[in-house]
Amino acid sequence: MYNDKVMKSALESMMFVWGEPLKVKDAAEVLDTDKKVVKDLFLDLQREYAMMGRGIRIREVDGAFQFVTHAENEIFIEKLCTPVKVKKLSQAALEVLAIIAYRQPVTKGEIDSIRGIKSERVIDGLMSKDLVDVAGRSEGVGRPLLYKTTGEFLKKFGFASIKDLPDITEFDDIEEYDEETPHEQLSINFEGDADSEDK
Repeated sequence: MYNDKVMKSALESMMFVWGEPLKVKDAAEVLDTDKKVVKDLFLDLQREYAMMGRGIRIREVDGAFQFVTHAENEIFIEKLCTPVKVKKLSQAALEVLAIIAYRQPVTKGEIDSIRGIKSERVIDGLMSKDLVDVAGRSEGVGRPLLYKTTGEFLKKFGFASIKDLPDITEFDDIEEYDEETPHEQLSINFEGDADSEDK
């Protein structure tokens, strides 16, 4: 078995080469050691990078770890990458994404009932961006598809897991949704494009 120093070095190299979040399970298999040992080493590295004030940090994403840039360096990265344009999500996309994130797994019919408008094109757009995926089928009539958020969603919004979503009661502009009145609309005010922009 390798010592901690060797394994930490190996984890840094693997994260750098892998690019995508590196799963604890995969890293443990490569190092031929226990998953708990590997996760503890990842967390040690995460603390070390933060304590040293380095421009590269280690972020946990749904049970995996990856290198990311320090948030305070965003202004410098933006200047470097200008004039690269990032397409923002429309108001409709943000609404649907919020509903799926907080109520997942959820059917299109439930999303439509909450928004009071059809959401099929918006869901397709979110799936094309890999922010939403199919979670299976409901046991209800017609067995409609169920939707959930993805690991890419967690990565893009900076969450380690879905449990890190802000408490929905913190938002004053979200009205209570009553399960017994499915056609009652959930009002969510986002800044963004008009509802007519589906993607």
